[in-house]
Amino acid sequence: MTLIELVVTFLPVLIWIGLLIFRGAFWQIQEVLENVDNQNLTEYPTVCAVIPARNEADLLGKALQSVLCQDYSGTFNIVLVDDNSSDGTASVALQTAQHLNKTQYLHIINALPLAPGWSGKLWAVEQGIRKASTFNPDYYLLADADIEHDLSNLNKLVTKAVQQNLDLASVMVRLRCESFWEKLLIPAFVFFFQKLYPFHWVNDPNKSTAAAAGGCILIRRDALERIGGIQSVRQALIDDCALASAVKNGAVKNPIWLGLSSLTHSLRQYNSLDTIWDMVARTAYTQLNYSPLLLVGTLLGMTLVYLMSPVAFVFGLITSNLLVTAFGLLGWMLMAIAYYPIINFYRCSPLYAFCLPVIAFLYALMTLDSALRHWQGRGGAWKGRVYEI
Repeated sequence: MTLIELVVTFLPVLIWIGLLIFRGAFWQIQEVLENVDNQNLTEYPTVCAVIPARNEADLLGKALQSVLCQDYSGTFNIVLVDDNSSDGTASVALQTAQHLNKTQYLHIINALPLAPGWSGKLWAVEQGIRKASTFNPDYYLLADADIEHDLSNLNKLVTKAVQQNLDLASVMVRLRCESFWEKLLIPAFVFFFQKLYPFHWVNDPNKSTAAAAGGCILIRRDALERIGGIQSVRQALIDDCALASAVKNGAVKNPIWLGLSSLTHSLRQYNSLDTIWDMVARTAYTQLNYSPLLLVGTLLGMTLVYLMSPVAFVFGLITSNLLVTAFGLLGWMLMAIAYYPIINFYRCSPLYAFCLPVIAFLYALMTLDSALRHWQGRGGAWKGRVYEI
């Protein structure tokens, strides 16, 4: 075996051993909201949900119904911000509340035109928080308009926050995973996020790693005011992680929590490769701080970590090189072992665990496309808006 063969076959094995042992147990599915002991609190904090909605009429009815019907004993109001929708989003919201006889809990406001220096979603959230603050809540629940919440979701989040004195508690909701492309690519989206932000490290107050999932964030009002409000992250396209970092790593360092949910889920469909591609390409280059050097490093790293082992395995079989074949197979097996827990969590066939090299190749192409879009002035396109960052 030559030195080059040794490097490209054995190095990925060492990398995966290191990731499995030393990367915050990112691959294990342990931080799950439904594991929280849903015991009764002695006092229930007041909560106000803020839901920005831009052209969400198709999904909002079911999503809003799940919020209005939360099994929560404390005072709970909802502010829905209609972000210049053209599809009757506000009408759907009002009809949903009327059908449930809960109009007294829903407060609909119309967003002002997008202000300079803001992303569209955060500008809507900012206006929603201004309205929500009039109810003087202890916590804000920042939620997307395409999320169907389990009826105990808010109670569990508040219980978690109160028991552990958290400034922020967030749930990465269960993404839709029904079509072929969803089964192939959606669990990997969560897997890569977990590898980038190991939940154990996020939830460790002694580590600086911070992240949140924007679809469902419970944040203490005092903590949000302490960091300067939503305005402090107003230009961030990856606003959830920016918010979590501002809360966790600010002057006052109270803990935060991030976990998965098996019951609260997204209603958004990703039935084609194009829809998933656009979701990833929208912010992948942002995650790399728009650095060409980091882009090249990421593409080379993904090639080494995810592609070299299966390539070595096939090459070893063709050339009858037993050692290359063995190392290639070992590296492939290690990444399948790491990927299997999230595959199992999403109830997909175990065979998908062995598809991670192909999946990683597709995500690498999405990352490259994200950079190309940015260089062409099309980066950050969302809901008919393109943000120049």
